[in-house]
Amino acid sequence: MRALLSWMFVAFVLLVAAGCAQQRVDYMVQLTAPSDFLLGPEDVLKVTVWKSPDLSGEVTIRPDGTITMPLIGDVPAAGLTANVLAKRIADLLMEYMSSPIVTVQVKEVNSYFIYVMGEVVKPGKYPLKSYANVMQGISLAGGFAPFANKNKIRVLRNVSTGSEGHEEKHQIQIPVRYDDILKGTAVPGNFVLLSGDVIVVP
Repeated sequence: MRALLSWMFVAFVLLVAAGCAQQRVDYMVQLTAPSDFLLGPEDVLKVTVWKSPDLSGEVTIRPDGTITMPLIGDVPAAGLTANVLAKRIADLLMEYMSSPIVTVQVKEVNSYFIYVMGEVVKPGKYPLKSYANVMQGISLAGGFAPFANKNKIRVLRNVSTGSEGHEEKHQIQIPVRYDDILKGTAVPGNFVLLSGDVIVVP
């Protein structure tokens, strides 16, 4: 009997651990802003190929996440940093020229935006030029309305699962407790918002 109880306890612990692990995956967030901006649709870039003015110029990332370059055609850009995109362009140009030197500068950020809905003073869509966290997002919307339930906030986020080319998108809800953020005990905390996140204040 004691052995059976021991096995039941172990099984319970494993189930709890598995549940916690799943929660960490679902709520995988960043508490500090990324050091490099990830490019997205509608961002305007200045691409410079050294000593090749015909290959240089300003381009806008299309809704499908690509840009078009002379010689090499369409290049995926969304989700990359400027430096990674520059290297990708240089690698593709290797077929046409020797040791190309490419730089990419972000001229306009148009791809990063959040939504704040529900019991806030100014609900709506907020295009931003730099990363914001949950508290900053609520502040942008003018703060809480009088009857807001501050401890039942949800952030709706679309995430992708699966391998490249076979990705599936689904929505997760990340709980936010305002009082816990103020006390420094919030899980997952005052995390950085991704483009397209929706803060819902009931």
